[in-house]
Amino acid sequence: MAGTVVVSWWAALIGLALAIILILKKLNPVYSLLLGAIIGSLLGGANLLQTINILIAGSQSVVGTILRVLAAGMLAGVMMESGSAETLARTIVTKLGDRLAIFALALATMVITAVGVFIPVAVLIVAPIALEAGKRMHISKLALLVALSGGGKAGNIISPNPNTIAAAKGFNVELSQVMIADFIPALFGLAMAVILATLLKNKGSQVLDEDLENLTADAVDVENLPSLGSSLVTPVVAIVLLLLNPIGSVLNITALTKLNLDAMYVLPIAAIIGALAMKQGGKLREYAKADESNDGRCLDLIRCRGNRWLNH
Repeated sequence: MAGTVVVSWWAALIGLALAIILILKKLNPVYSLLLGAIIGSLLGGANLLQTINILIAGSQSVVGTILRVLAAGMLAGVMMESGSAETLARTIVTKLGDRLAIFALALATMVITAVGVFIPVAVLIVAPIALEAGKRMHISKLALLVALSGGGKAGNIISPNPNTIAAAKGFNVELSQVMIADFIPALFGLAMAVILATLLKNKGSQVLDEDLENLTADAVDVENLPSLGSSLVTPVVAIVLLLLNPIGSVLNITALTKLNLDAMYVLPIAAIIGALAMKQGGKLREYAKADESNDGRCLDLIRCRGNRWLNH
């Protein structure tokens, strides 16, 4: 609706269907959505001028979400490029040990995605660790993949990612409230991933020696990874700042309830503080650029590390 114009629901559905078809036909998503909106508005009874007004009003409603998504991208870039995500994953798997390997792998992927890293990247970060654990504990590659994918999904619903930000904006609530509300469902998702992976432990092909040999070409230099303490700075700062307002409401602390800390500046601030804590402040520009083309980043990781994981 824009002004006094109301577009019919069936016209909106036709416009949406057209946009989806165009996207599947490899047309740029922005142009696809734009064309779908135009066709849907015209079919719904709007004239050309009213259609323009509808497009402008609609774009204004999502600008805030777009800005928050860009802000989240900087945090994800720092976590991915600095090696802090790798440090978190290795620490979790090492501390929990081989007996809880499946749970440790799912939890590690959940934690990495929960702090802002995208699922495909998180899976590829943990994949080499999973192959090593799978070889020692005789866990099939199918079970490992289920554990990583399920853990990633569980973490994704509580992380400051584009989906969560869009949900918070759509329901007009704070991002922190969405993250808190999703915590219990995330735990159920983690539990289900672990159960399914355990049931599939002996199903499918096992990890072979040649799989581990293939990892050496892309092995991460563990000695150059940041320490656990410095790796935790970025996610801890982000979570603490986002939760200050809800904590103030629960505990009736007036000073905290007056703090309206938005994700648009909390996430970049956390990323900057984390980079400085890891003594990598000089690489902030690289980290920011790393997530501007996250799809390319994921594709590069799949080519250099993921193909070895998926092809064997």
